[in-house]
Amino acid sequence: MANSYSALGRWFEYLNDDCGYEQWSQYLIDTLKKENAGKNGVDIGCGNGYFTRALIKAGYNVFGVDISPEMLDKAQEISLKQGVRAEFFLGDITKLKLNGKTDFAVAVNDCINYVSKDKLKTAFLRVNACLKKGGLFIFDISSAQKLRSVVANNTFAEDREDITYIWFNSLEGDRVTMDLTLFERRGDLFKRFDERHVQYIYGEEEILSALKEAGFAVGTEGHLGADKSDRINFVCKKI
Repeated sequence: MANSYSALGRWFEYLNDDCGYEQWSQYLIDTLKKENAGKNGVDIGCGNGYFTRALIKAGYNVFGVDISPEMLDKAQEISLKQGVRAEFFLGDITKLKLNGKTDFAVAVNDCINYVSKDKLKTAFLRVNACLKKGGLFIFDISSAQKLRSVVANNTFAEDREDITYIWFNSLEGDRVTMDLTLFERRGDLFKRFDERHVQYIYGEEEILSALKEAGFAVGTEGHLGADKSDRINFVCKKI
């Protein structure tokens, strides 16, 4: 069983084309403007770089960081094709260290759900240390309700021309283990890949407590104006 995103990393943005990338990007841009954030930022857990590119196109100076080399290879490939001058670096939020401090950080689409319970406060402290005073940290989590009632103990599948996947999910205490099988077209054949993901289940108050201990003032809201049943957005300022 391979590590998370060793195979999916090449296909992540393509397979998530129904997640509302454009509206989600605009939410980030609108929030940065509303909170009077500066122009320099980092996209943590950037994946294939959609939000990094969107922020750059909106006039921000942003670079992407992700733990998956495969994710970053695809991010660079897409950016070159689109003519977006973006930089991407290999990195882990729990070990994050930047050269200098930045105006804001974003961590979009479940990045924090991949952080284990024992490293959550460390992750927030690392982000805090990278921000200027008053710097903004915007991120989201899949809610406990979503992971327990929608994702856990269910199987999902999708069949496309170049890629097919089957996604098995099991609830194990405070986490959901996700076993993913992908079949990637290689000419007239398909090659099979297997990898495992683990997402940790966090309650809103649990996240708020860790953020406050790490030196953030926090506000929360439902995703893109919806309620908090499936996804919770956190807008934090370094104190």
